[in-house]
Amino acid sequence: MLRILRLTACLAAFSLLITSLDVPASADSSFLGFDRNEYPGDANLQELRKTFSFAGYWLNNPPGARSNTWAGKRVRIEAAGFGFVVLFNGRLYRDLKKDAAGIGQSDGQAAIAAARREGFPPHTVIFLDQEEGGRLLPEQRAYLFAWIDEVVRGGFRAGIYCSGIAVRESGGATVTTAEDIRQNAGQRRIAYWVINDVCPPSPGCTLANRIPSPRSSSIDFAEVWQFAQSPKRKDVAGACRGYDPNGSCYASAATAKQNLYVDLNAANSADPSEGRSK
Repeated sequence: MLRILRLTACLAAFSLLITSLDVPASADSSFLGFDRNEYPGDANLQELRKTFSFAGYWLNNPPGARSNTWAGKRVRIEAAGFGFVVLFNGRLYRDLKKDAAGIGQSDGQAAIAAARREGFPPHTVIFLDQEEGGRLLPEQRAYLFAWIDEVVRGGFRAGIYCSGIAVRESGGATVTTAEDIRQNAGQRRIAYWVINDVCPPSPGCTLANRIPSPRSSSIDFAEVWQFAQSPKRKDVAGACRGYDPNGSCYASAATAKQNLYVDLNAANSADPSEGRSK
């Protein structure tokens, strides 16, 4: 009986110690990743891997680019130890005035073909880059949902990269693009990669602190959160710290020396698109 009492006392003391340390029963794990429109170069993968678990990977020309420098690099990136967040650049509203759904279906087929050509396995999540924020117009919704349906029919999973920043409308209501899409998506299963580089909730261009959870982006269903962009967007991220004086975000002194700027992302997985070889 004495031994039992002593054991009970020890367990109680241990419990008190754990409580005083404020250790959560279960903590979310977040992983840090980068993305950029231009491929960083084979020689820089090892340096970037010191910091990042996954990399953004474009399947077609990134916004404003005339070519895709990521094409053909999947094997090298995976061999360097990275997971993937796979991107397909979508259309702007001005391009959707005629047959938006037809364009979405065609672009979905192009995304499937590119993913297969690059060697991504079936069921990889492909994120459609929706650059324009706010409440989507009917043509944008028709394009987006046709693209998603086509990608799913092709044996892949669909995601959307979009704004998680609240926008005030003329009537006084506020809307975020991510929530607008989710409310109108019906039964479609969509992975959400949101951009919110406003500080707070963004910690700014920082790598020293704990990696934030995507749920801290203000979109609690986000699976990936882009919390810093290069260059710094002064209109929304003007109060954010950690950026270089030139407005860029760098992962290390070595990458800063080469002007190898990045966007910073937090995700629930080290391979958010599940694009590694099976």
